[in-house]
Amino acid sequence: MRAVRLSVVTATAAVAALTAVTGCTEKSSSGSGDRVVEVTATDDKCEVSKKEFPAGHVELAIENKGSKVTEVYVLFPDDRIVTERENIGPGTKQRVTAEVKAGDYQIACKPGMKGDGIRQNVKATGGTVAKRDPRLDKAVASYRAYVQAQADETLPLAETFAAAVKAGDLEAAKKAYAPSRIGWERTEPVAESFGDIDPKVDVRADGLEDGQEFTGWHRLEKALWQDKKIGAAEKTLADQLIADLKDWQKRVGKAEITPTSMANGAKELLDEVATGKVTGEEERYSHTDLVDFKANVEGAEKSYALLKPVAKENDAALVTELDQQFAALNTLLDKYRADKTSYDFTSYDKVGEADRKELSDGVNALAEPLSKLAAAVVAK
Repeated sequence: MRAVRLSVVTATAAVAALTAVTGCTEKSSSGSGDRVVEVTATDDKCEVSKKEFPAGHVELAIENKGSKVTEVYVLFPDDRIVTERENIGPGTKQRVTAEVKAGDYQIACKPGMKGDGIRQNVKATGGTVAKRDPRLDKAVASYRAYVQAQADETLPLAETFAAAVKAGDLEAAKKAYAPSRIGWERTEPVAESFGDIDPKVDVRADGLEDGQEFTGWHRLEKALWQDKKIGAAEKTLADQLIADLKDWQKRVGKAEITPTSMANGAKELLDEVATGKVTGEEERYSHTDLVDFKANVEGAEKSYALLKPVAKENDAALVTELDQQFAALNTLLDKYRADKTSYDFTSYDKVGEADRKELSDGVNALAEPLSKLAAAVVAK
């Protein structure tokens, strides 16, 4: 769960809001290729090198020239996420490859990772996207089935958790909490792509926007571990959690999924680990961070495995490195559980600073080559 989310607005409202925002200026094209869009983010601007580009594969060359950490999104007009890159530090650069059909989009920069972002209207032009490798179509179909299965399997686990909350059984609710989140954590980028579900289900207290109600798993986590009590409000929130997860279950099969969104989603899952799990911020009350950590890695590895045959042809060295780094990180995680099939991980408050540093280094070692997977998948 990222700290904050883009709020959901209608397409009309999004365009109206964009025209009212100051600091959105078009940057002259640098001639770096029709399919490369340079995005320069500052604390009050979001400059793009071009506002039209051919449909198909587009690469964002992002540079953060501001003083704040930023995020950059490509959005559909209704705020669904095409692709994103989070946690772009001041003075750093990132490159993100995405697949877009002809149509209208927005590029948004979020300095400080707050609010709706500074937005630019852009357009992908041309006819249909070139036919992709049939193996990639198969990978997308398999991944779509995977995310639906994860949602289907999550619901009964979440219902067990909610039932314990509604029964006022503190210990049973604690026991059911972490297992109820595994499927969500494996496929979180797909859930987040809708924009409106994640803020209801997985928001943390420090990620609340002005006026936003604290709901979902982490609100109940706080009640169970910090407040140590279940009241009428928590029982109502348990029902709301199930309603929101049922909404996710119904919608996840209709998500926009492409080979590049799978690859970028794998990288996003590692970013989730780096910014929430390794730091202990995600599960700050229950300290079940390593369960989420493992689920994020599993989800990333699933996307990678499905894309691997094509990526290996295009960049064999990258695949070799990814194989090694996934294996190393999984071996490292195995140190913190009784056996390789169990999700009974060490409570994260028992993991010392040196061990957290080792986990962080393992995540970073995998995240760097994983950021190159999308480009390898679409390489000619």
